Amino acid sequence: MATRSKEKAAQRRENAEKRPHATARYIRISSRKVKVVIDLIRGKSVDEAEAILLYTPKAAAEPVLKLLRSAIANAENNPPEHSRDNLYVAEIYANQGPTLKRYRPRARGSAFHIRKRTSHITVILDEKE
Repeated sequence: MATRSKEKAAQRRENAEKRPHATARYIRISSRKVKVVIDLIRGKSVDEAEAILLYTPKAAAEPVLKLLRSAIANAENNPPEHSRDNLYVAEIYANQGPTLKRYRPRARGSAFHIRKRTSHITVILDEKE
């Protein structure tokens, strides 16, 4: 049995992330492919990052753009409210999610493994000083 669970829960809430953020989980694209796209926008202002993602010809650009817009909406609408003009992409990372394992029949009765990889993408915004 956990001791001081109410105190620990209160401390966790107090130390929770204060910056506006958004997370997309179980996105059906490899985290390796997503990392190529998110490296382009790390540290940029949100307007510049949005423009970069609009014209990036990669499959990962679409879910990352949707996630960025979600983080911007969170920043503008949730307290403490932030101005879009001062926001920039402070942190963005893609972690590997669960892998869907499928099999494809091959010659002479054997099977070929197909790994359909997923990823979890997180965007954390912050205000410029």
